[in-house]
Amino acid sequence: MNPIVVVHGGGAGPISKDRKERVHQGMVRAATVGYGILREGGSAVDAVEGAVVALEDDPEFNAGCGSVLNTNGEVEMDASIMDGKDLSAGAVSAVQCIANPIKLARLVMEKTPHCFLTDQGAAQFAAAMGVPEIPGEKLVTERNKKRLEKEKHEKGAGGYADNDIGAVSTTGHGESILKVNLARLTLFHIEQGKTVEEAADLSLGYMKSRVKGLGGLIVVSKTGDWVAKWTSTSMPWAAAKDGKLHFGIDPDDTTITDLP
Repeated sequence: MNPIVVVHGGGAGPISKDRKERVHQGMVRAATVGYGILREGGSAVDAVEGAVVALEDDPEFNAGCGSVLNTNGEVEMDASIMDGKDLSAGAVSAVQCIANPIKLARLVMEKTPHCFLTDQGAAQFAAAMGVPEIPGEKLVTERNKKRLEKEKHEKGAGGYADNDIGAVSTTGHGESILKVNLARLTLFHIEQGKTVEEAADLSLGYMKSRVKGLGGLIVVSKTGDWVAKWTSTSMPWAAAKDGKLHFGIDPDDTTITDLP
């Protein structure tokens, strides 16, 4: 199967015109980084980590530098990663003063018997692994300072990967995603013979009708079929496959270009 990378930049409300081009560029950069790693012989986990690092380093996205602030005006970050080969997983939450939580999540997956570390446990593990700390204020952006009082309940996300079926990453209203187990539900529909598009529509539709939750997801099947779908107002996404780059933000807004 030819390499394929699909990324999303989080489910969100309307994105202002002045930000759209920067968001587009960020999505393209993340997908291109991941795709380049695969073309050079890197693993799928390497590609995922590389793409997420690109998003964490971009202040336009709710990850790393640019993360939304807690009620104290501080950045607390979550990250998770999963290897569909053996279903191993690593996740961290409430992480502070680390530039790239996705790297820490991978260390949890590969260097501990655990799947999830949080707060002080995650901080102690990061120190033991030699992960450098950075001043917390370096992760805070002016845009998110202004946004703090207008919390939109867009936090929460989840993912699942199984090489026998495919991989899913979700975004949107976290509590709703947890209640319906959105990522695994989507893979269940694929197991039952649905296309990736049908599986995404069914899962998002169920979450909306059952718990009134909005969100989005990206899916890649074991055969390389992919889709990006959402019920929120917008969802930045990008996909790289067969030398082509697909990306968009709003419904019916897809651009296709050649990869560099």
